Amino acid sequence: MTRSYTIEKVRNIGIMAHIDAGKTTTTERILFYTGITYKMGEVDEGTAVMDWMDQEQERGITITSAATTCSWKDHRINIIDTPGHVDFTAEVERSLRVLDGAIIIFCGVGGVEPQSETVWRQADRYQVPRLAYINKMDRIGVDPERVIRQMKTRISANPLVIQIPLGREESFRGVIDLVEMKEIDWGDDLLGKKFETRNISDEYQSEAQEKRNKMLEQLSDADDLLMEKYLDGTEISSEEIKKVIRKGVISLKFVPVLFGASFKNKGVHPLLDAVVNYLPSPKDIPPVKGHHPRTFDIETRRASDDEPFSGLVFKIANDPYVGSLSFFRVYSGKAKMGSLAYNATKNEDERITRLLEMHSNKRKNIKEINAGDIAALGSMKNLSTGDTLCLRSHPIILEPIKFPEPVISAHIEPKSKREHSKLADALAKLTKEDPTFKVKQDPMTGQTLVCAMGELHLEILVDRMEREFGVRANLGKPQVAYKETITNVAEGEKKYIRQTGGRGQYGHCKVVVEPLKRGVGFEFVDNTKEGVIPKEFILSVRKGVEEAMETGVLAGFPVTDVKVTLIDGSYHKVDSSSIAFKIAGSLAFKDAASKANSILLEPIMSLEVISPDEYLGDIVGDINARRGKIDGMEMRSGSRVIKAFIPLEEMFEYITTLRTLTQGRGVFSMEFFQYKPTPSPIMEEIIARIEGRISVNR
Repeated sequence: MTRSYTIEKVRNIGIMAHIDAGKTTTTERILFYTGITYKMGEVDEGTAVMDWMDQEQERGITITSAATTCSWKDHRINIIDTPGHVDFTAEVERSLRVLDGAIIIFCGVGGVEPQSETVWRQADRYQVPRLAYINKMDRIGVDPERVIRQMKTRISANPLVIQIPLGREESFRGVIDLVEMKEIDWGDDLLGKKFETRNISDEYQSEAQEKRNKMLEQLSDADDLLMEKYLDGTEISSEEIKKVIRKGVISLKFVPVLFGASFKNKGVHPLLDAVVNYLPSPKDIPPVKGHHPRTFDIETRRASDDEPFSGLVFKIANDPYVGSLSFFRVYSGKAKMGSLAYNATKNEDERITRLLEMHSNKRKNIKEINAGDIAALGSMKNLSTGDTLCLRSHPIILEPIKFPEPVISAHIEPKSKREHSKLADALAKLTKEDPTFKVKQDPMTGQTLVCAMGELHLEILVDRMEREFGVRANLGKPQVAYKETITNVAEGEKKYIRQTGGRGQYGHCKVVVEPLKRGVGFEFVDNTKEGVIPKEFILSVRKGVEEAMETGVLAGFPVTDVKVTLIDGSYHKVDSSSIAFKIAGSLAFKDAASKANSILLEPIMSLEVISPDEYLGDIVGDINARRGKIDGMEMRSGSRVIKAFIPLEEMFEYITTLRTLTQGRGVFSMEFFQYKPTPSPIMEEIIARIEGRISVNR
């Protein structure tokens, strides 16, 4: 099967935003207007195609990213609709890793909200070109100019306004296109299929000309030829403008701003045109980089069918009909049904038995997938998120996806003893699917501990266990995922010697530990003189240190932000082994950490509370009582917006308190900000609590 479109006509895009900004509604309109669906799905009615999970339809939120494919003006558009809730940020992270462009949706009333900032930073990190779509232009209190100002001040964006709204609030009926200098008016058409494109009416002529000149001035900074024409007063064609906008978007110089009201079916057609005109094709982005699995030499792959095959698995999903579904992006070459794919990450060969084009939770069998496309593999059990698929003759390992660490944990147990194995099986499948969901054993009590990104995340996972796997589980009270770090430089040295008759075990390490900047994580440096410890045992020492860091010396929490330098040691020609040096490395680290003044780190959240002004005093007082620090206040559409930084430990069941304080009129959103040292009295209380739990269990 050969493709019916060239790679230049492929667009891989994500749709992302703060919760309730209209992502899924906009995607539903795109599917309707591109002919994929015959009826518009609605989030509020639980009929959205992209929100196919029961929990999504019941709650009216997106939980898992959904992929689909559509066509617009002879272009193939692969779309991933992502969640807006911070608890499911991993879905955004993995999607951005494999996308070439994005539509970031802002609510015309809410503006740049906390999760808008998060997804913008994620897109910055992956260097993803994007369009900004200011939605809900029909809502009371809409203020697009304020949203554009916030884009500049809050997320350091360079917005390029390429449209003017035709009216606003109830009178919003369309947009003026500043590139083509035309009005696009949907009038009262409810389905949004009929609209009139006409010359700009007299009442808008001067404003349109003024805004167009501003747009051209901004574009002149990105293109010398356009600058010359603009300064000379020469007529500039719309095609020339589009070319310069496209160049500026791909080079991340600016972000085109469009307007619409997706729920009222206005503004989506020009948005689709902008996707085709301005967002990059796989050919427009730099060749993907990776390394050779054996030589570690840097390898690159161009987006071309003629290059050796390479692809990245970015999502694993459990499907009731085909078992495990592995979503992957092809960066180069082709993959065919029946062919062998080499998993370079795990050094395994797997045969492609099912190749699927996905439309949310529906699928279509295909025989081949080309460079630049996104599809799914069915029934390939050994694949994991971040695995690289390629040809064994041309191996490459692409950069894996980095996910945030969980900030909350809870004990879990089945409601009946007979379901222990079923629970273990369900947890294994869910952890494979969701890299931010971790399962481990509580080192203090031996109970099963599940770690996630928030209370909603845990709640959804327990709900899924019952619905999808038939396992009913009891979840303990959520606890904060603390971490440990050190504040001083210290040295540690340990020998591991075991003599059991015949060959024994011998490993000897001397390490120095020192604190790192917050958020760096872990560094390991080998600073031994040649021959002190054989090179083949250095990696074992590192593994031993990493294992020891999983349970710190203070209260059993993982250790972070530490540099470990191996400075000395010794070995035995006969008795030394990898396992001996792994144990010696672990013991040496614990010895050093016990002398380095360990402290606890707690997750601090960025909090935004929106409430009527009369409750301001009560809310601020409550935030202060919870060890919060007010970061700023502003008025937004008649409501008071309070921003603060606050420890996660203090935020459990906050919604109940906020409703009480504001008579049910206050709302809040919260996302992880950073780990910070826990104050000494609270640290001592936590350690005492843990020690008390151990003695009770004993």
